[in-house]
Amino acid sequence: MEPLCLAVDIGGTKMAAALVDRQGELTHADHVPTADSDDPEVVWAPLQALISSVAAHAPAGAIEVCGVGCGGPMERGGATVSPLNIGAWREFPLRARVAELAGVPTQVDNDAKALALGEGWRGAAVGCANYLAMVVSTGVGGGIVLDGALLDGRLGNAGHIGHVIVEPDGRRCSCGGFGCLEAEASGTAIAETTGHPPAEASTEVIIRTGTLVGRAVASVANLLDLDLAVVAGSVALGFGEPFFAAARAEIALRARMEFSVGTRIEPAGLGAHGPLVGAGAVGWRFRDAGPGTRSSGE
Repeated sequence: MEPLCLAVDIGGTKMAAALVDRQGELTHADHVPTADSDDPEVVWAPLQALISSVAAHAPAGAIEVCGVGCGGPMERGGATVSPLNIGAWREFPLRARVAELAGVPTQVDNDAKALALGEGWRGAAVGCANYLAMVVSTGVGGGIVLDGALLDGRLGNAGHIGHVIVEPDGRRCSCGGFGCLEAEASGTAIAETTGHPPAEASTEVIIRTGTLVGRAVASVANLLDLDLAVVAGSVALGFGEPFFAAARAEIALRARMEFSVGTRIEPAGLGAHGPLVGAGAVGWRFRDAGPGTRSSGE
């Protein structure tokens, strides 16, 4: 019987789950909308049902571990989570809730850090030891791999590129700051400033969004000596080549250190399955030091 990881991805718009094997292949993937409520239990209820439904497709005893990707900030290992894009969850005990439901060891990590693991395992960063993975969607998140190790940080929150300042006098962010990349370039920000969903964005908005993402990537490349950023998320991938062209132009303008010249930004390689492959990677990493990328914090 092949061992399986129960993979769960929690976002501000939807929640998804799947079974992920040791090779990163997905089966029985499903999703539900994220409940719009101020009651944490109302948000939890459809996720609970989803996890139970997906887990029921696995042979008895096949699920060995559960990996969860969720927006942050959070305590290390996701003991509690306070996602900026899920207002009802403040210090919500996600790891214990999922572990009790799944009945297996469970690890929670930032969803963009999970993406970084997945992209290094099966995606656009395979074979690369130094890279940034980003999600530009409802919010903006990131995960960083240096010297083959996923950066965790003091509390497990390393990589929050969505809160790099790209417009010093910019909009107020949900984190309380001003001019964060998330406050300027996320799907939420685009909808708030234009009055239209990102799918209806003008060419001007697409180019501005790509430019701001490129500005943030250049700052990270200059700071951390890496030369690849892979980007996922409905906004970035939906905007397509004009977005990436604008980001590349801004990186070329801003990443001027000898070691950062030539920094690349590319679409993530896992497409729509990236968050769940990443969540699977979180689980397997927790289970036995993980596929492809070792931990710097464990």
